[in-house]
Amino acid sequence: MPRPTDELRADVDELKKLTDLATRQSVKDVLGIETRRLETEISLQLKDNMFNLEAKPAAAASASAVRCYDVKLTNYAWDQSDKFFKLFITLAEVQTLPADNVVCNFGSRSLDLSVKELKGKNYSLVIKNLAEVIDPSKSHWKVKTDSVVVFLSKIKPITWPTVTMEEKKIKESKAPKFDASASDDPQASMMNMMKQLYQDGDDDMKRQIAKSFAEGRGGKTPDLGL
Repeated sequence: MPRPTDELRADVDELKKLTDLATRQSVKDVLGIETRRLETEISLQLKDNMFNLEAKPAAAASASAVRCYDVKLTNYAWDQSDKFFKLFITLAEVQTLPADNVVCNFGSRSLDLSVKELKGKNYSLVIKNLAEVIDPSKSHWKVKTDSVVVFLSKIKPITWPTVTMEEKKIKESKAPKFDASASDDPQASMMNMMKQLYQDGDDDMKRQIAKSFAEGRGGKTPDLGL
């Protein structure tokens, strides 16, 4: 185990005193060699200490960077106007980050939001198949208190039924269809559509449809596939 620097310095001081007292040159030479050896050891210890002091902040910064882990965002709210389809992403204290830590890239039908180093986490929201085409050059984002708002610039001032194309297709496939040409009896087609609404609806929807039919049929409960 290396001797403490203070002890080495005390030995050097003592050797120098002995060198001054010595009368024989050979003794002075031996004392001089030992003095230089100890001085070299002191110098090396000082360099090691400086290196350790410089390395600690770098190691701490590296450890801090390693602690960040990736989180994929899946929850968000949305709203729209004629010009923009807006996504609202809640992230506590996001407003405290440097501006460069929040970035969103846009494609004609996609977005890639990245929020880096927020309380030890790197967040991302990627949507690759938006329900409608957007204008990337006019799309942008804003950082607000505890949230990020993404503005998707619409090409056409139409209402989006959903966020993604997949959701849009699912919604369209479930939508009840009234096809008067599919039957010689339009009332039968209407009844089929109402049955589909009844089967897919919640309890309130079912009560409303049943009540409407009952009133239209003199109080008789309709056959809606129960």
